[in-house]
Amino acid sequence: MHDAKTSINELKELAEKFREERDWKQFHTPKDMAMNIVIEGGELLEHFRYRTNDEIRQFLSNPDKMKEISNEIADVLLGLLYLSTDLNIDIASAFDEKLRLSAKKYPIEKAKGVNKKYTEL
Repeated sequence: MHDAKTSINELKELAEKFREERDWKQFHTPKDMAMNIVIEGGELLEHFRYRTNDEIRQFLSNPDKMKEISNEIADVLLGLLYLSTDLNIDIASAFDEKLRLSAKKYPIEKAKGVNKKYTEL
């Protein structure tokens, strides 16, 4: 599998097959999946907590550490795939809509190179 060759729908189908084979959908309420996404995101964040930018660069140069981060990202994605499937949310459409809304909040001429919230631009 590779990002350039795999669709979101294919990922959803693989995730759903995995879940169905284990009869786990019964445990995957929207609340539990939302909590799972945050928990897995926290596990991702642990790799960066209390490290300086230089320490993070060094950490990221270790292939074993990058594999750990890759696994945490995949865990977050899996939770998102389950939740979006269960709520019948088309991820690509939701992403497109959100990007359009964000483009309005953060017009290039005001936001380029600026790290302020849209209300402060």
